[in-house]
Amino acid sequence: MKQIRLNLWFDTEAEEAARFYVSVFKDARIVRVTNCPAVGQEVHGTPAGSVMTGEFEVNGQPFLALNRGPAFRFSEALSLEVTGADQAEIDYYWQELSEGGDPSAQQCGSLKDRYGLSWQIVPEGWEEMLHHPERERTERAFRAMLEMKKLDIAGLKRAIDG
Repeated sequence: MKQIRLNLWFDTEAEEAARFYVSVFKDARIVRVTNCPAVGQEVHGTPAGSVMTGEFEVNGQPFLALNRGPAFRFSEALSLEVTGADQAEIDYYWQELSEGGDPSAQQCGSLKDRYGLSWQIVPEGWEEMLHHPERERTERAFRAMLEMKKLDIAGLKRAIDG
């Protein structure tokens, strides 16, 4: 089976967004930027020669940033999850991805970046914290998470341990 590629629709910022995401992640690269051909103007309405797509990879995962106009916007119904190995990585990804984003959309490790794309910045072992066999520990972790914007690993561990 071929790998699944996520297509991200932008108004006119496809190349800018692709370059931004590549700048945030260490193992990332621009694969190709494609410009609109002169044919098909009556269908796509994008000026010939302007950027149509920006293909990029992050940690081997392919993405396609596509300029398709203002008709479609991102929503929280889709988010990308980034796992941080420690608090320093959580802090780094939170800072980089939230810069210029929507501060009102920050809750429980979630943020919205400058393009409106939602992200979950979580620590390694996050699933185990929320699915602990001792229900009380899970409830304490969940309660602590609800009070946080950016997740604090030490705070979550204190909550779990009671």
